[in-house]
Amino acid sequence: MIRMRAGIAKPNARLALWAAGPQTSMLNLRVSVVMIRPFNALFVCLFSSLLAAPVLADPPNITWPAGWEVEALPDTTPEVSRQRAVKNDADGNQVMVMELTMTQVEAGHQVNVPGVLLEMRKSIQKGFFQSGYQSVCNKVHPATLGSLDALETTCTITENGRHVLSQTLVAAVEADKAYVLSYAGQAEVYKASADEIVAVRNSLKL
Repeated sequence: MIRMRAGIAKPNARLALWAAGPQTSMLNLRVSVVMIRPFNALFVCLFSSLLAAPVLADPPNITWPAGWEVEALPDTTPEVSRQRAVKNDADGNQVMVMELTMTQVEAGHQVNVPGVLLEMRKSIQKGFFQSGYQSVCNKVHPATLGSLDALETTCTITENGRHVLSQTLVAAVEADKAYVLSYAGQAEVYKASADEIVAVRNSLKL
């Protein structure tokens, strides 16, 4: 069982995304979210009591969609592997982000996957609220991640009633490894990228 800690999710980075307005205007949406740099810190914090001794495990094999830009990520700890890719529009603006985090946990411990996912979702919603946006997330429900059984939740983020962003969290555990796939994007781009997202999820070699 994972012990949740109060105050662990304090977003400290900004994800720059562009969301098209109802006509021709563009809204520069800068939202504090726990999904990129702070996302990893939250993930490690939630699993801190279960981390195994340092193990240099091979990272999961991901086939990113054609045209996505793979970002180099700084080293964190030997127990954590992170991979990320972004989708840019024709002007080079980031409109979609996807990141997979793998954490090595001590063998024999049972991971409370629903608890981890709910804590991450709560932190993400708090970040959006603090930035002036509203968010509604669906119930945590069964899903798959690669060949693994997983749990999933998706949040719809709005501003003044207008849907501007969507974000999904998917979590799974196998033996001594825990995985979280997080992806978010401009509302219309997120919808249009559905086939690419499914292809990435199905191609994962965990």
